[in-house]
Amino acid sequence: MQEESGRTAVEDDPIKVRQAKRQALIDAGENPYGQAFDYSHHIAELDAAYAGLADGETTEDAVALAGRVMARRVQGKVAFLELRDATGDMQLFCRVNALGEDAYAALCDLDVGDWIGVRGTMWRTRGGQLSVAVDSFQLLSKSLRPLPEKFHGLADKETRYRQRYVDLVMNPEVKTVFEKRFKIVAAIRRFMEGQGYYEVETPFLHPILGGANAKPFVTHFNALDRDYFLRIATELPLKRLLVGGFERVYEMGRQFRNEGMDPYHNPEFTTLEAYRAFSDLEGMIELTRALIQDACLAANGTLQISYQGTDIDLSGQWRVATMIELASEGAGEEVSFERSRDELVAILERNGGHAEAAWGKGKLISEIFEAVAEEKLVQPTFVVDHPLEISPLAKKKPENPELTSRFELFIMGHEYANAFSELNDPVDQAERFRAQVAAKDMGDDEAMGYDADYIRALEYGMPPAGGVGVGIDRLVMLLADAPSIRDVLLFPHMRDEASAGGKGAAAAVRQAPAAADDAAEAAAAEAADAAGVIDFSQVVIEPLFEEQVDFDTFSKSDFRAVKVKACEAVPKSEKLLKFVLDDGTGTERVILSGIHAYYEPEELVGRTLIAITNLPPRKMMGIASCGMLLSAVHEEKVDDDTTEERLNLLMVSDRIPAGAKLY
Repeated sequence: MQEESGRTAVEDDPIKVRQAKRQALIDAGENPYGQAFDYSHHIAELDAAYAGLADGETTEDAVALAGRVMARRVQGKVAFLELRDATGDMQLFCRVNALGEDAYAALCDLDVGDWIGVRGTMWRTRGGQLSVAVDSFQLLSKSLRPLPEKFHGLADKETRYRQRYVDLVMNPEVKTVFEKRFKIVAAIRRFMEGQGYYEVETPFLHPILGGANAKPFVTHFNALDRDYFLRIATELPLKRLLVGGFERVYEMGRQFRNEGMDPYHNPEFTTLEAYRAFSDLEGMIELTRALIQDACLAANGTLQISYQGTDIDLSGQWRVATMIELASEGAGEEVSFERSRDELVAILERNGGHAEAAWGKGKLISEIFEAVAEEKLVQPTFVVDHPLEISPLAKKKPENPELTSRFELFIMGHEYANAFSELNDPVDQAERFRAQVAAKDMGDDEAMGYDADYIRALEYGMPPAGGVGVGIDRLVMLLADAPSIRDVLLFPHMRDEASAGGKGAAAAVRQAPAAADDAAEAAAAEAADAAGVIDFSQVVIEPLFEEQVDFDTFSKSDFRAVKVKACEAVPKSEKLLKFVLDDGTGTERVILSGIHAYYEPEELVGRTLIAITNLPPRKMMGIASCGMLLSAVHEEKVDDDTTEERLNLLMVSDRIPAGAKLY
């Protein structure tokens, strides 16, 4: 009885069934992870070559194919397999008479997901299906995990991003996006070479933070016994090369910024930075437009594209407008340096923004622009004449030293490129570095450091130059019509699979064998449970309110169960998430919550939460928040003198309908 029960358990577990097949092959002296296979064609080549083959027509043309089994149907002494390679799918027609009893039995024992090599001849079935009549096959790699069920596929976005290898197998359209990315990157390199630029490589590890305003990743350099920063930009090393005599240089590579994740931001991303001696902002406008147009033609064959349902025209010349002009237009009143600081603060706050005490007029003008104009720039627009305060590496405009020769390119309300007429005055640059250091001392953790070696380089003399940085990931999103940056990154960053605080579970899974058995999975589950345990002796609870609230007052608060229909990070905010909720009324409710430090948007979609729904609307970042989501908040001691806040969003059973009232 025990033996029969064990066999049933194995048969009910598809991974154990496949493991048993693997072991049986090894016991029989066969290698389930074969050798190189010399295929003769890709499937797409055969589709083209035999397009004219008539229904029912056979050939003696021998072919060899290699790929993954995507479907299998056995009908007695005949079996049909669907084989997929890098270019397409092909039906395999397999007969016991052609293969022999033993080989046919082995073929019928294959699983969907196995990699095989086959040899046979081309023919087309009477039903019109181009096929390979298989004479022989060999197993190239045994799949131990079943692929997702064919008709439902792999739909969950988080699983798709986390298991990109399965996503590529089950969703062929995903591969098309990355093929476009490859074409775009290749086209950019060809274009830059055609323009006479040298592609160079600069360090990933920087001793001083510079080239942009951003939070860095920090690592320790053991050999030098000091901390270094993963680069946030390649600007300063590239401009050193202009000092050294190179006239046109560029680098396309990874940058690292230790900031939030949202549909347009990933902490690890790709940029192109290019610098040209004896050029200026006008030269960079021409370069940027021509480069993007060339990449678009390579990917799409046209300059008229659609992005998420909006038509974009990338042809011809693109609009050029000043930041102050666009800010005034969007605010409906004059925005300029002639206004007092208090007036600019009032304009910003009237439009949903918030001013920091350290901000001068230039920063306030840029914040007003972001609040009232940025998202309206749908067609390509070069926004020029940025305030000096936010442009520490750009040349001042001779006619107005409060402004700089800088542009940002906006399309669909998002920035795609940033360019300067480069500052080459070492005295001016040193003053701006000192201003950045002062800002850092005042608490701006994105401000640059003082790069003395770069000042020394400028003192040797850098020619007048133009420079530009282009976000490659965002450009691919635009040209491939992808809604999220994660859709154009093969391996986007994700939170650990375990629930909040479940780092131990992730580690346990990583240490388990590839074909994780029950014991490994149980260990991972135990680790997840253990990691989620709070040391309650370290928890600090806020004192209870002593002032009592009468029942009638409390009962006026309308607590409801709400379903999360959509969730996204609020642009320009590190903390806020924007929730679109079903509250049972049939009208979508928007609530903003400052919990991005604890949750990523995609992990909350579909959840059932608790909200107070009758609070008056409150504007945050220009968005009206209609209610409040409830969280459980406490503090924990991390040492004798320090506590840190912990937060858990209240989530309830999905069986509770939207709009259900709490009593």
